[in-house]
Amino acid sequence: MHDEAVVDNKTTGKVRVPSRDNQYPDFKMRIEGLDFFYGTNQVLFNVSMNIRKNQVTALIGPSGCGKSTFLRTLNRMNETIPNTKMTGMVTLDGIDIYNDIKDVSSVRRRVGMVFQKSNPFPKSIFNNVAYGLKVNGVTDRGLVAEAVENALRDAFLWDEVKDKLDVSAYMLSGGQQQRVCIARALAVKPEVILMDEPASALDPISTSKIEELIGELKKNYTIVIVTHNMQQAGRISDHTGFFYQGVMIEFDRTRKIFTNPDKQETEDYVTGRFG
Repeated sequence: MHDEAVVDNKTTGKVRVPSRDNQYPDFKMRIEGLDFFYGTNQVLFNVSMNIRKNQVTALIGPSGCGKSTFLRTLNRMNETIPNTKMTGMVTLDGIDIYNDIKDVSSVRRRVGMVFQKSNPFPKSIFNNVAYGLKVNGVTDRGLVAEAVENALRDAFLWDEVKDKLDVSAYMLSGGQQQRVCIARALAVKPEVILMDEPASALDPISTSKIEELIGELKKNYTIVIVTHNMQQAGRISDHTGFFYQGVMIEFDRTRKIFTNPDKQETEDYVTGRFG
């Protein structure tokens, strides 16, 4: 049974619009009929899916299919790009993040982002992790220090850096830098963490640490990850969405997507026939 389906094709073919209250307590975010344009070029077409609380949702598909663009719509990050337009609905706990929440920064505090390339600031490890707290007005040194330690522990990094918090984050390995960026996102206590290929530039050992970390983080956070690594998606995710040419071809439980997909395009992609 595909309880994630939200498109009513039996009648009008249009997407059902959800109520503004949260009638779906298992769903942290719901996306309904999302279209996205760069200028006049449409790159996402009527995407609809539900993201479950405390689970990992993987987004797969060939390069240029719209995965990362879609990921950025989940915390309004695309608004930083000129001449773009989105239609449809994205809700967080039943609240429309585009129409019902005016403060974009409050959306991004609740829905954090970890990028493909680790992007630590030219600051110490401590100040990297504390950055979001200070931007949001947290000035109490004790509270900041506690939050930084907790975030580094949650990112599986505290034991490796606790004696060198004043060292530049640039002195760390690539895998450690990525975990600093994850800790920076965790420090402001988000509810959802978006990850855009967070391990694509890492060696196998560092990748394994990131995957182990994701497995632990989902106990307290909802995670959406873009990945080109089919094995990684199979290992770490609970649900998987397959994108192709801007369309969500199929969305279901990960095991089903990889062993018994409904769509031929999905089967062709996950078995390596294209992409």
